[in-house]
Amino acid sequence: MAVSLPGARQLGRFFSGWRGLARFWAGLLGFVVLTVGLLELLGPVPVPPQSLARRQAPGPATARATEPAAEPATVAPGHAVLPAGPHPPATTAANAPKSPPRTLRPGRDTPGPTGDPDPALLEPVANDPKLLLPRISIDHRAPMNAYAAGFDTSSLRPRVGILVAGIGPIEADSLAAIKTLPGGVTLAISPYISDISRLLVVARLNEHEYLLSLPMEPQGYPVNDPDDRFALMTALPPADNISRLHALLGRVTGYVGVTDALGSMRGERLLGQPDQFEPVLEDLAARGLLFVDARTNQKRLPYAWNRSADIILDDDPLNAASLDQRLDTLTHLALDKGSALGVVSQPRPVTVERLAAWATTLAPKGLALAPVSTLVLPPAKQDQEK
Repeated sequence: MAVSLPGARQLGRFFSGWRGLARFWAGLLGFVVLTVGLLELLGPVPVPPQSLARRQAPGPATARATEPAAEPATVAPGHAVLPAGPHPPATTAANAPKSPPRTLRPGRDTPGPTGDPDPALLEPVANDPKLLLPRISIDHRAPMNAYAAGFDTSSLRPRVGILVAGIGPIEADSLAAIKTLPGGVTLAISPYISDISRLLVVARLNEHEYLLSLPMEPQGYPVNDPDDRFALMTALPPADNISRLHALLGRVTGYVGVTDALGSMRGERLLGQPDQFEPVLEDLAARGLLFVDARTNQKRLPYAWNRSADIILDDDPLNAASLDQRLDTLTHLALDKGSALGVVSQPRPVTVERLAAWATTLAPKGLALAPVSTLVLPPAKQDQEK
């Protein structure tokens, strides 16, 4: 039996005909508009963090499909190469640091082999990306502490240091010096050796820190020629010498600093012109490098941590007796002054033999054999600015 509902008949008449159809669509449109407005007012529905993490985590087949695979870092002979990915900013005049952080100090007080070349301590040159130069890392580590030989800085004994230059040209003599001399002896590497990587690995394993020898115009030039095609020269504008400096710094890695000791040449002419050499020191300081002056009894230099030699140990005449006498003089200098530094121009067999024997006498005399990174002094201008 059909049930007649008055409300239904009235609703049917309300929506009948063209006017009824218009009323229907107007009502439907109003409902849609009201619903959309209500959803906008309420905002999006919150998603549980667990669901979001599941939704964002890529599957094994699609993970980071748009990113290239990272290439491993490689080390070419004698050089460290930055790994693929974000590189440190290239050196430019605008972003090059003018001076290192005031708290930055050379040296390392932990024992063990010296550090291998670290990509974080290298930066590409803007106009030559293949050339990698030392730098202070973003976490404020510098080559002069990252690559330093370990030394117990709590020791109150007077310190005596030895810098042996001329490492590289005669491989047999260089290797003998590296293996025979104790780790506290610092080495200076020739910049003119095409592949010195093997020697540097052995040097680090034997706990030696090392410097890079910089060829600079010496006394007696051109008879004494440091190879003026690459050396820093007084006749060049400072900007050209800085370019040559960078080319030299990029030849090897892992050094704590540089020195003017290059065989018997010590860059006296260039060092004697402050307007030529101070820009070099400023660049070295900004890269976290120290400087050892092989000239004897010099005043402290500005900008970079530095020290001059107290005695050249292998000047003529060169024999066991003269070496022993000079080593004895160095010993007394250290006892009297609290520290002393001797420089050896070449790792000749007789020199290495006498140095090794002398090193065994230091502890009974109350002396500590110290790497040069613990003997250098703050830059002169740093004291003046305090």
